[in-house]
Amino acid sequence: MGEMLESSSAPLFIVFILLFILLLFVVLIRKNGTAALIWNEIIREKVTNFIMNQSKEQRILNFVLQNAVRGDPRSVVDTIDKYCSQKEWAMNVGNEKGLILDKTVEEVNPSVALELGSYCGYSAVRIARLLKAGARLLTVEFNPEFAAIARQMIEFAGVQDKVKLLEGPSQEIIPQLKKKYEVDTLDFVFLDHWKDRYTPDTILLQECNLLRKGSVLLADNVIFPGAPDFLTYVRKSPHFQCTNYPSHLEYMQVEDAMEKAVFLG
Repeated sequence: MGEMLESSSAPLFIVFILLFILLLFVVLIRKNGTAALIWNEIIREKVTNFIMNQSKEQRILNFVLQNAVRGDPRSVVDTIDKYCSQKEWAMNVGNEKGLILDKTVEEVNPSVALELGSYCGYSAVRIARLLKAGARLLTVEFNPEFAAIARQMIEFAGVQDKVKLLEGPSQEIIPQLKKKYEVDTLDFVFLDHWKDRYTPDTILLQECNLLRKGSVLLADNVIFPGAPDFLTYVRKSPHFQCTNYPSHLEYMQVEDAMEKAVFLG
């Protein structure tokens, strides 16, 4: 009888241990940014892409096309947030930091804005819906697959008249802005592309005379994944006045922040 009890309790103990490990892993994913990115961007996404034979970005677009209201940018933004908070994590600016972005855009009230890193078009739609009549947003995306998704997202949201998507590396497009895209100076710049490009692209914007006194730069993910070189550069530069906005990584509880840098000339 004792042997039977021991043999039946062993599997239960193993199940308990496995459940406990799974619980710890879930907590770790929610609290640890590196673990969360490894799980979401490498393990889960790759497996799902293989099973469904479709990219995560295409799944986000399909969800929007099926559930959002065409021509309603607010509906598109909310639908992307719903998908990414409930189904699959994605690197949009998100709903929490999105409020910081909204407030900054409303304060600056730009005539000409630049976004570096379009991804699926979330922030382009979010910014465009706040632009005044006659204002325009240039959004730059290096990845052609992301650019194709973003174009469809922008068109579905009904903001294509305010947004022009430029496909290619930021370091090649920025020097073309004045002559090719008739940009005198930029009122607002949203940096949300490769973090190691934040500093060189900020310097490039200055060298190309695209910033005027009062131009506002807003950089995402300066804590996680992090942009320490950018923070050091703008905070120590006499040409910028900086403000930090603590927040959280999109759709997670991981600490993050946005940095606003106002160009002083």
